[in-house]
This record gives sequence, structure tokens and C-alpha cells, in this order.
Amino acid sequence: VIQAVFFGICVLTDLSSLLTKGNDSQEQERQLKKLISLRDWVMAVLAFPVGVFVVTMFWSIYIYDRELVYPKLLDNFIPAWLNHGMHTTVLPFVLIEMRTTHHQYPSRTCGLAAVCTFAVGYILWVCWIHHVTGVWVYPLLEHLSPGVKIIFFAAVTVIINIFYLVGEVLNNYIWDTQK
Repeated sequence: VIQAVFFGICVLTDLSSLLTKGNDSQEQERQLKKLISLRDWVMAVLAFPVGVFVVTMFWSIYIYDRELVYPKLLDNFIPAWLNHGMHTTVLPFVLIEMRTTHHQYPSRTCGLAAVCTFAVGYILWVCWIHHVTGVWVYPLLEHLSPGVKIIFFAAVTVIINIFYLVGEVLNNYIWDTQK
């Protein structure tokens, strides 16, 4: 969903840019700048770190023991192409976007705070679903003791923050912009 929203914003930004090109309207220019800022923020804080996290974590666990993250039973309901659409294609598309469009990252403090907020919010959502349904969204969590779950959730939050920093460094490297 994050990727779909992000790339929808990208299309909207590109269309708005094309439609306002050559137009002297300061209001349209101001609105376009807001849209570009939103696109850049979503890329920096959500699309890149979450996208890279999903691909690396999903396939790492899948290779180790697919039943922990994507039980074989799901093959009967979710076609392979859709699984790859959710867990594979995210990475090449986000890397292509990073290579083709310069994104202005927020300050490191604000970016990391936003990534942490998202990670903690998502973890709380996963825990809430378990509380209400009695089922863990990710089967891996069934096998972890409460203490290990806390360590796992903390590690996940650290990893996604590292991916935020990797995205910032990669963006600066590609576009040769050092602060």
C-alpha cells in the first residue's frame, strides 16, 4: 500500500509539473512545491526504508523457513506473481525512482523520528490484531517468547532506521549532494 500511494504521488507530481510548466501562476508553483515535498518525504521515510526492509526480511525468512512468514497454504489463495508484486518488485522500482529523481531528505532527526514512529505504530498494529483475533499476522511471532518478541521488535526498528540512513547516503551518492 505504501508503494502504491508513493508511486501515485509520483505520477501526480509529474503530471502537475507538466501541466504547470510555462505557467506563471505562483499559487500553482506553491502547490507543486508542496507536492514535491510530500513525494520526497514519503520516499525518504516510508517508500525506501520500508520497501528495502520488506524485501530483505521477507526473503531472508522465506529462504530460512517459508512457513514462518508465508505458509505454503497461501499459495492456494495468492498467486506467485502477486507475492512477487508485494515482496520483490518493490526494491527495483524504488531503486529506479531513486536513480531517476533527486529527493530532498528531511533533517536526519526528523527523518529517523518519523521512521521510528511508523515502525512502532506498525508493531502496535500487529500486536493489536493479535490481541483481537488471537492470531499473529506473521507466523514467526508465534514461535517467539514475549521477551524475544520485544528484542525482535526493537531489532526491527533499528534495522528500518538503518535502511533510512542507507537511503539518505545512497541518494546523496547518486546525486552527489553532501550536506
